[in-house]
Amino acid sequence: MSPQLPLTETRNHASRDIDHRSTSEILQLINDEDKQVPIAVEAAIPAITQAVDGIVARMRQGGRLIYVGAGTSGRLGVVDASEMPPTFSVPPTWVIGRIAGGEGAMFKAVEGAEDKPELGQDDIAALNVTALDSVIGIAASGRTPYVVGGLDETRARGGLTISLCCSPIPSSVHDAADIKIALLTGPEVVTGSTRMKAGTATKMALNMISTTVMIQLGKTYGNLMVDLMPTNVKLRDRARRIVEAATGVAADEAQRLLDLCGDVKTAIVMALLGCGPTLARERLAQNQGRVALALNKDKKEA
Repeated sequence: MSPQLPLTETRNHASRDIDHRSTSEILQLINDEDKQVPIAVEAAIPAITQAVDGIVARMRQGGRLIYVGAGTSGRLGVVDASEMPPTFSVPPTWVIGRIAGGEGAMFKAVEGAEDKPELGQDDIAALNVTALDSVIGIAASGRTPYVVGGLDETRARGGLTISLCCSPIPSSVHDAADIKIALLTGPEVVTGSTRMKAGTATKMALNMISTTVMIQLGKTYGNLMVDLMPTNVKLRDRARRIVEAATGVAADEAQRLLDLCGDVKTAIVMALLGCGPTLARERLAQNQGRVALALNKDKKEA
C-alpha cells in the first residue's frame, strides 16, 4: 500500500481541465482558489497566537527567532527575516532564516538537501541555539526531513519549536514541534505547486508572526513604523511623515527634529514632551525603547 499523499500533493478536481480553458478562465480559477487562503490562515490564528506569545517572551530575554525550511518554504523564511532590520531597526541576528542547501539555494535548487535531516541539525547547531530561541520549521508538505532535523536539534537544546505547514496534524514536522500551525489550503491548481496557495498562506502567516512580535516588542507607536531605518529617499520621506503624524508638527519642524536627533523615536518624544534629545533618549532607554511608555501613555492610546 502506497503512503498517503500530503494534502498539498493531492489533485484539485476544480482544475483537472485547466489546460483546455481560456486565459481569463484560468486566471479566474486561480483567483477563486486563492480566496481560500485567508480563510485557512484565519482558522490557524489560535495556534499563531500561541506561537507569537512564546516567541515574544523569549525575545524579551534576549532570544532569537529562526526560520528553517527548504525550497519555497525556506525562501519565504529567509525573505521575512531579511526584511526585519530595515523595517524595525533590529540587528540581523534577531531574526534569522536558514534554507536547505545554504545561501545558493535561494536562487537555484540544491538537489537532495531537503532530504537530509542532519543538514537541519547542523544549521541549528551552527547557530548555537539555546532555550531562549524560537525556531519555526516551515514545510508545506509537513514532512521535509531537513526541517524535522532542525526542529529535533532545537528541542534537544531546549528551544521553542513551532511547525508551520500546509498539512493536517499529525505529520512528521508537526510531530517535532511544541506549537503546531496548520494552514489547510488544500490541493493546488497545478498539482504539487506549493509556491501557489501554500506559498501565499505561508507568506501571510510569517508576516503576521514577525509583525506582531515586533509590535509587542515596542517597534511601533500606534500603527506608525517608528523604528524604521531611513536609508534611502523613500524611507527618509516616510520618517518625516511619521514624525508629523505622531506629533502634529509641520513638515519643516519634523525634519528639523530628525536632523537634530537622528531617529524617529527620539524626534517624537522630543516634540511631545518639549525636551531635548538627551532627555528624550533617556526616557526611551528607561522604557525599553517604547514611545508610548516614554510618554507615560498606555499603548492603546498611541
